Amino acid sequence: MLGIVFTSLIDMLEEKVSPDFADDVLEEADLENAGAFTSVGYYPFSEMQKLITILVKKTRTPADKLLYDFGYYLFGKLATAHGQVLANKKNILDVLNCLDDDIHVQVRKLYPDADLPHFSVLKKTETSIQLQYYSTRDLYHLAEGLMDAAANHFGDKIQRELVKLDEPHTYLFTIHLEA
Repeated sequence: MLGIVFTSLIDMLEEKVSPDFADDVLEEADLENAGAFTSVGYYPFSEMQKLITILVKKTRTPADKLLYDFGYYLFGKLATAHGQVLANKKNILDVLNCLDDDIHVQVRKLYPDADLPHFSVLKKTETSIQLQYYSTRDLYHLAEGLMDAAANHFGDKIQRELVKLDEPHTYLFTIHLEA
């Protein structure tokens, strides 16, 4: 998993709770690298699972809510670090339309070993988009947070629907822009 995801999670804990809380989570998780993450590094997904498990225990917040909140926060970090990706995009639909064909291509140039989710555009109109999401990590709640933060970034009001498909690890997102 990309280092910026780990460093952003730690930043969020420090900002939203406290630096001491972030340190306690890192210590309790007993990570392979003791929590010494760099934004350009690459780390096992199992380390993120350990952190989320500890956060669920410490905050008594369900993992899906933690992942959603983190996705929302993460969008801000990614938008700041890679703002050029959002340039010339007029709304969230433009961003979602180019996830795999543009944004993830750019990410893979920087991080060739990145195991990114796959988003296939099934249908797009001026006011809606339908995406098939596939990831063995099933981080669709994180994706929901990212989408909602992206909508907020563009000042878009959206309705978002998520349906689990029959194929393992595969979901259907339908996003409608509200007038």
